[in-house]
Amino acid sequence: METKWDSYFLNIASVVASNSKCMSRHIGAILVYDKAIISTGYNGPPRGLPHCGISCPRKKEGFVTGQGLHLCPATHAEANCIVQAARSGVSTEHTTLYLTCGVPCKNCLALIINAGIEEVVCTSLDKYDDLSGYIVANSNLIIREYRKD
Repeated sequence: METKWDSYFLNIASVVASNSKCMSRHIGAILVYDKAIISTGYNGPPRGLPHCGISCPRKKEGFVTGQGLHLCPATHAEANCIVQAARSGVSTEHTTLYLTCGVPCKNCLALIINAGIEEVVCTSLDKYDDLSGYIVANSNLIIREYRKD
């Protein structure tokens, strides 16, 4: 895909990320098919659950990003984007996922692959966890870093 489209979709993903109430990170995800947005998602708790706000249990315990996730009720932006497409009855096959973060965690990568998403465009190639690299290397998923020229 052309750089101008990458920039366009990542700018929108940044706006989506701004809706996150997470105290640790604001992540946005945009799912695109044929240069049209079919779903969006940001990191946050399931529908109807309150967000942690200033009482975030992970922050209270001193955990940094990526640690203490067993205390967090939130779902990652990637998963929320895929679930929103499913909730709307929209196919995710042969799509591109734009993320305002690095390479997704192992759980989100499994969802991405099983959803039929073909390409992920990230803002960095930093891996969320150790298994992410293994999953990417052993799948047909294309991971691409967007770099502003």
